Amino acid sequence: MRFFPRIFAADARVTPFDSDAARFDARRMGMWIFLVVLALLFVSTIFGYLFVRVENASTWLDGNPPPPPTILLYSTVALLLSSWTMHLALRAAERGERAQGKWMLATLGLALFFLTLQAFAWVQLIQENLTISTGLYAWMFYVFTGLHAVHVIGGLIPLLLTTARARRCEYGPNDFGGVLCTAMYWHFLDGAWIVLYLTLLLGSR
Repeated sequence: MRFFPRIFAADARVTPFDSDAARFDARRMGMWIFLVVLALLFVSTIFGYLFVRVENASTWLDGNPPPPPTILLYSTVALLLSSWTMHLALRAAERGERAQGKWMLATLGLALFFLTLQAFAWVQLIQENLTISTGLYAWMFYVFTGLHAVHVIGGLIPLLLTTARARRCEYGPNDFGGVLCTAMYWHFLDGAWIVLYLTLLLGSR
């Protein structure tokens, strides 16, 4: 249970590495490996979507599939803004500036706003009688958005930890690895969502 606090702590000394630089490089490499595994998951999901769309066009949905709810465009903007505030938080953490706290807090707020908008998108589709059992189009829509939302929710754990420490200005030039790893994960989720959203948008045509 102490794993996450140690990864994102500003000063985690109990490691098998003999220097701060080695510890920093190992943390960053571990995050890159983790992101590659996640990328394979998202890519395989997209390929599955495209295969179903092409091979089962007749059962995709009765009539023409509707475009994704407009509210997803707003949630996309919110996620892009959170990626920007995360970038600013990382730059501030690298310099040891107190602004790291406010930018991390802004990122957290935008992440929660994104999830709220995603929930409203689900409600909108359900009100339009497009449920997971309606057809392949609706089923894949919920799989795409749900898969991404689960990873955003999972990302809230390190985001909360780094935000709390950034608010106390615990990160600085010699140790900002916690913010760096969180930023890498967050930028990945941003990019993954853009690809998923475009796939949903093109798949409805």
